[in-house]
Amino acid sequence: MKKLLSLFTLLLFLTVTNAQKKILSMEDAMLKARTVFAPQILPQLQFFGATTDYVYLKKDVWMRGNYKMKTDTAFLTLDKLNSKLKAAGADTLKTFVPIRFLPEGWQMTINGNRILLDPVANKFKTILPKKFAEKENAEESNGGNIAYLENANLFVFDGTTSKQVTTDGSKDIVYASSVHRDEFGISKGIFWSNDGTKLAFYRMDQSMVTDYPIISWTEKPARVDLIKYPMAGDKSHHVTLGVYNVATQKTIWIKTTGPLEQYLTNIAWSPDDKYVFIAIVNRAQNHVWLNQYDAATGEFVKTLFEETDDKYTEPLEPMLFVKNNPAQFIWQSNRDGWNHLYLYDSNGTLLKQLTKGNWEVTEVKGFDAKGENLYYTSTVMSPVNKTLSSLNLKTSLSNIITALPGVHNTQVSSDGSSVIDVFSTTTNPRTIQLISLNKKLFAAPKQLLQADNPLKEYATGELTLFTINNGAGDSLFFRLFKPANFSADKKYPVIVYWYGGPHAQMVLNGWNGGAGDYWFQYMAERGYVVLTFDTRGSDNRGKAFEQSIFRKLGEAQMEDMMAAVSYLHAQPFVDKNRMGLFGWSFGGFLTTDFVLNHPGVFKAAVAGGPVMDWKYYEIMYGERYMDTPQENPEGYDATNLIKQAGKLKDKLLLIHGMQDPTVVQQHSVNFVRACIDKGVQADYMIYPGHEHNVTGKDRAHLYQKVTDYLTENPR
Repeated sequence: MKKLLSLFTLLLFLTVTNAQKKILSMEDAMLKARTVFAPQILPQLQFFGATTDYVYLKKDVWMRGNYKMKTDTAFLTLDKLNSKLKAAGADTLKTFVPIRFLPEGWQMTINGNRILLDPVANKFKTILPKKFAEKENAEESNGGNIAYLENANLFVFDGTTSKQVTTDGSKDIVYASSVHRDEFGISKGIFWSNDGTKLAFYRMDQSMVTDYPIISWTEKPARVDLIKYPMAGDKSHHVTLGVYNVATQKTIWIKTTGPLEQYLTNIAWSPDDKYVFIAIVNRAQNHVWLNQYDAATGEFVKTLFEETDDKYTEPLEPMLFVKNNPAQFIWQSNRDGWNHLYLYDSNGTLLKQLTKGNWEVTEVKGFDAKGENLYYTSTVMSPVNKTLSSLNLKTSLSNIITALPGVHNTQVSSDGSSVIDVFSTTTNPRTIQLISLNKKLFAAPKQLLQADNPLKEYATGELTLFTINNGAGDSLFFRLFKPANFSADKKYPVIVYWYGGPHAQMVLNGWNGGAGDYWFQYMAERGYVVLTFDTRGSDNRGKAFEQSIFRKLGEAQMEDMMAAVSYLHAQPFVDKNRMGLFGWSFGGFLTTDFVLNHPGVFKAAVAGGPVMDWKYYEIMYGERYMDTPQENPEGYDATNLIKQAGKLKDKLLLIHGMQDPTVVQQHSVNFVRACIDKGVQADYMIYPGHEHNVTGKDRAHLYQKVTDYLTENPR
């Protein structure tokens, strides 16, 4: 009877609301958020070569404009481009493909071949032929050479022939690929020198790492795929760095001494290509050495400097040599408690700290033409805003360029005199403007686009951002969606979504509050209050805020959740007897942890891809925040949710992708087994064919499952 009454109430609400405005479907909310319901853009917007002109694709015509022009003009039609391609002897196009208008020419891929067209001489050269582009990890160099993997071995094409660089590649010996499970900012394994004639590449020996089974269920019979998954406290792989010289066809190995189980990160070449720099991190991840090596011999030259931390240190960006000044470089570090920029000379002597304050540098955008000014994005205005500033290297003075609050995604022209600024706020879907930094042209930004609200015809809930203090005195940032047609006289059910782990930030002063889909609005349309917040441990709040979780994952987050619960209970519009909790990955761990140790607060919870026992998680991430199980047995025991399964009293749905190589399915399976052993009930949903995240059309199915579970419970 209670379920039928709830269904009737929902149908009545939808009928009344739908008479006024449209209602999002699950497919709208989850599958069309980045297409039909995304704020308007200027497709392929970019600076034109080395100029301050901007270009973008408008329907079937490329448009061009600049700061002085009042009206953008047609610049390139498909017929005009095809005439140039035909004159150059290249294949023509039936429709436009993505084009990068570089100073050296127009780069595009036609029929699988990446080419560079000279639009003046009507000539082209193929910089990455299709036969190589289809190879694994293919990457071209500035010198016209191409590196790629074939049958697990590294090859280099020198413009005439392909040379096999390695011969022992296998599942155990991995070449020219991302290593250390993509931690420390690592995303690839190939590093061409500046002149493109020498290639630094990773070699990872993972033969000592235990095989882990991932089952492929689509075949008859099912097939076991064995991956290498180094678990906390177990053996880790060994990584070295080779340097291949295209001219001599010789490979030397960088002589990185020390324990075999260490991390080689942040690879960089010196401007003259004589040296390779590596940030070496010990397995304990509390000590970094920035080392210099001779690229011709592999010999160690010197350690430029060291960084240590009593908890952990995590270099994420390679050294950046100052433009036009190879004797200086910039290093990013949170050594003073916040991620900031430091200027060094090439001998490793600290010249000065360039940025300072209780805020984080989040991205370096590049230099101006002379190398006198650096552009960077930061949280200087607020942790929920992303702001572009310029920094004078000589005076260390910074100037904010994007002064309006919001999330600013920017492009800086090659000479540093103009900025394309694409920004949004919670109330502004998207504004695109051109900002001139030329003092002679100083004036207001030129607006290129103001996007309409893509949900203006839909019933949406009011979105607000705010802060509350936790018990430790930290400000926590919250995002709250109130129900559509909200009435202060009513009480509404609540859904709380959280993540709470490092390298993630849920709440932003951007469109949709930083959410990438409209599920929160979907639930607000159906009469729910939806709350998201960033606990301690989250990104862009400084070192102390993140490191508060060290060796005791979940403890600080539980305290922060109780602060959030206290806030909700104090709101007159909240029905505290109808609250649901949802989290994925780290958030799945926190969700399970919370319902086990704080029963009755939430009537139903969903934990997706959850870590249930940290000793089953990977070495690189797990040991950074927990140390090893041998070093921190109390911490691992306290976070072993499988041992606590008998405490489960609330409704809990576990969801796992069956091919998950990140949080392996063993976590949730073992938890279910423990529930059975303890005589408690847990619900379980699998997604065959999906890894850590459920993507594609199945994502709508996933969120329908989550929605149904949270709306139907308690029964």
